[in-house]
Amino acid sequence: MTDSLPVLDLRDAAGSARTRAEFLDRLRRAIHEVGFFQLVGHGVGDAEDMLESARRFFALPEPDRLALNILDSPLFRGYSELGREHTKGVPDQRQQLDIGPEQPARTPAPGDPAYRCLIGPNEWPEAMPELRPAIESWITRLTALSHRLLRLMLESLDAPAGFLDDVVDPDPQIHLKLLHYPGPTGRSDDTGTGQGTGIHNDLGLLTLLVQDDNGGLQVAVEEGRFIDVPVIPGAFVVNLGELLEVATRGYIRATPHRVVRPAPGVNRYSIPFFFNPRLDATMRPLPSPYVEGADGVIDVADNPLFALYGDNVMKGLIRSFPDIVARHHPTLAATTGSTRS
Repeated sequence: MTDSLPVLDLRDAAGSARTRAEFLDRLRRAIHEVGFFQLVGHGVGDAEDMLESARRFFALPEPDRLALNILDSPLFRGYSELGREHTKGVPDQRQQLDIGPEQPARTPAPGDPAYRCLIGPNEWPEAMPELRPAIESWITRLTALSHRLLRLMLESLDAPAGFLDDVVDPDPQIHLKLLHYPGPTGRSDDTGTGQGTGIHNDLGLLTLLVQDDNGGLQVAVEEGRFIDVPVIPGAFVVNLGELLEVATRGYIRATPHRVVRPAPGVNRYSIPFFFNPRLDATMRPLPSPYVEGADGVIDVADNPLFALYGDNVMKGLIRSFPDIVARHHPTLAATTGSTRS
């Protein structure tokens, strides 16, 4: 492992044959050796506008934010206060707004798999009506960018570029979070923990993250040793999820990472976008010479990896949001012992 993250320029993928081949080689090494890289030259230019939207949302009066209280949502959508989401049983010290695919409300049917509870509409703030079109435009563009990047990753592994198209088309299970990490306040109700977000792996295919200039994201380069992810203006931090690890028999790394809480008086904002398969899609091994020679996924007792995406995402939500599970999905609570966020 390295002590720095690779920086890839997406414009190189559209360059000469030699430039493209060099880009694909760097991409393959990044997703195999590190599982994280920074992407520039992607053509999505309004990251700072989106971060400013996040600052404005979290600056809304508390009643306006709590009108979207995630505790009221069986879809795990809406606004979370500090400590609402857990990682490995420890409350994360961040506020967030969770957004998923905008879909019509539906009534659960007998025998539905658990993941069908995630289908439905989002919660949007009446006090900030401009947020919805801004986020929906961002989602549309990042979905297209993610799909392009996924195809390039497969090409870098000498696999058919469109091999995973049918697991994301026509309805990828996208997920976006607006995140606010406030520094400790010193008040008696402040936990004082340094955990902004605890150590975890992402669950799906890939993640695109924009972060402000306060940093705090750290990546595990070896067991127990983390490096800081530097802030590159305009870059997306890209990392891979567990289902790509499954599909590549461990050749692609779903690397553990965390966010350290900022210092007192500092507010950190970031926006991760998660690009995932359809809920009912099952991952198949990639037809790739790199995959054929891989060692296989190491399944640990507290984090089983499921090839069906709906099952994989539910294991994380059950562990991450115990209050929502208890309120809306009590029959799922018994399964929390075998999952983690």
